[in-house]
Amino acid sequence: MTTTPPPAPVPSPVGEGLKAAFRQHPAGVAIITATTPDGPVGLTASSVASVAVDPAAIVFSVTRATGSAGAILSSDSFVVHLIDDEHSALAQSFAISGAERFTDAQGWSALPTGEPYLREARVAMRCHPMTTVAVGSSTVVIAEVDEVLLGQPGRPLVYIDRRFHSLPAPQD
Repeated sequence: MTTTPPPAPVPSPVGEGLKAAFRQHPAGVAIITATTPDGPVGLTASSVASVAVDPAAIVFSVTRATGSAGAILSSDSFVVHLIDDEHSALAQSFAISGAERFTDAQGWSALPTGEPYLREARVAMRCHPMTTVAVGSSTVVIAEVDEVLLGQPGRPLVYIDRRFHSLPAPQD
């Protein structure tokens, strides 16, 4: 009996391979907000990660330096909201240019420092940029966390295969 070897992998450009690899890698979902002279801005991000505890620092990237991303990059401070499944529609809204944002019905208020604040977020971290690094068409931001506002935990929201999914709530 003869066995046929499996087909060889089809080579693809590295960038396409990277996209394919990360489509199957779940990432937490955050909404990043800031205040500008023209009003509040925000975007959905799935690239937020912890970097250090002392100083408390996080990292995220944005795809371009225009629109909401450009406004956040030029802000002196911003708030990174780690959100749960109950905010998946809000995450979708902040992922689409021109969608409705910052309404009272969505649960927004402002911190005493002025940044937009989602009161129902699991965690909100008020930050200021430490450094940015341009990488191709993206910008990586390393930010120092100035304040952590803890909310109520829910079912974590993750982004995988171009869609939002919820995970079971963590057990105590």
